[in-house]
Amino acid sequence: MSDSQSYVIVGAGLAGASAARTLREEGFTGPIQLIGAEAHRPYIRPPLSKDYLSGSSDRDSVYVDPKDWYAQHDVELLLGTSVARVDAGRQLIHTDAGDEFAYSKLLIATGSSPRRLSIPGADLEGVHYLRTLEDSDTLRPLLATGSLRLVLIGSGWIGMEVAATARTLGNDVTILERDPIPLANALGDELGQMFADLHEHNGVILRRSVSVESVLGKDGRASAVRLESGEVIPADLVLVGIGATPNVELANSAGLTIDNGISVDASLRTNDPAIYAAGDVANAYHPLAKLQLRSEHWANALNGGKVAARSMLGQNVSFDDIPYFYTDQFDVGMEYSGFGPLTRGADVVYRGDRAGREFIAFWVADGRVVAGMNVNVWDVNEAVQGIIRRGNQVDHAKLADADVPLESL
Repeated sequence: MSDSQSYVIVGAGLAGASAARTLREEGFTGPIQLIGAEAHRPYIRPPLSKDYLSGSSDRDSVYVDPKDWYAQHDVELLLGTSVARVDAGRQLIHTDAGDEFAYSKLLIATGSSPRRLSIPGADLEGVHYLRTLEDSDTLRPLLATGSLRLVLIGSGWIGMEVAATARTLGNDVTILERDPIPLANALGDELGQMFADLHEHNGVILRRSVSVESVLGKDGRASAVRLESGEVIPADLVLVGIGATPNVELANSAGLTIDNGISVDASLRTNDPAIYAAGDVANAYHPLAKLQLRSEHWANALNGGKVAARSMLGQNVSFDDIPYFYTDQFDVGMEYSGFGPLTRGADVVYRGDRAGREFIAFWVADGRVVAGMNVNVWDVNEAVQGIIRRGNQVDHAKLADADVPLESL
């Protein structure tokens, strides 16, 4: 396959690495530049709040490919390189260092960045975020002591995972959450409460329906968090997990359509025929759900990178994977597949032992399963995704009956 074209991928994360690998697997022989702002070759992020953070896995486990894969496959890996802007008219990218790279096709896979606290004391030493390998490297030895008072601001997936990891290592953990129930926006009140109960059972202090006023410091270092009520929560370490925003600056410079990320069609093409987007930064049309979706989970980056590469090669492809993510917290492992926006107001049907935390939950909207979550029940995710993909009208009683094979629904 063509050799005269030059493909540039900006963003050396999982989506970018997946795209580069797929381009070579599909027979593309032309130049590929994979450009990343970080100093590390592409790595995956889930272990940063789980196994790697806890010290139960080593650094080699987080990398996407072996160190020599890129050279062996003639992929020019440019690390520690920030791209300043895209000149879409001339099909050039410009780096902060003043270098230029021409492209025939460009993939933007720049990911997302943590939302920053904008309160007094937010810039004190000891206030942390968790996004990068360096962030996890910083937190890892601190939490390993098992003697810290960790205060988490926000109770999203990363915050809850870090809370579980830190508490398992023996640290005192307090979560500050503005909503009444953590994870309720993603899972609903009942299942959000299950995770709240899990954490409290394991000694995590959950402070709900509270607002943070400031981070207090001593000698330039965070020492406590003050609530709007005036209450002060002592802290040796503060971790902020209040969501993320897509990195759309390059897309803006290229004149691309922006709407909660870079707007792309089902083939991950932007409004510029030479530019594509994948991963956290892409807000893609999903042909099965018939709506635009932006996902910050690793499966989206992995599979979206593959589809973007094939689309760049002119193949007739569509990114129709059902969104998927997983979490491990204390003794609960969970896999979730489905379309979060379609679960609003849906009925939740349970199969299995809810009290023992071994069950499958199904979200049913207009008679069809739009999402499913298996909790401590394994080897069923493929079947759950099959039900969602088929879109059949389902009987609640059969969904709840463990004697009815999932494959028959």
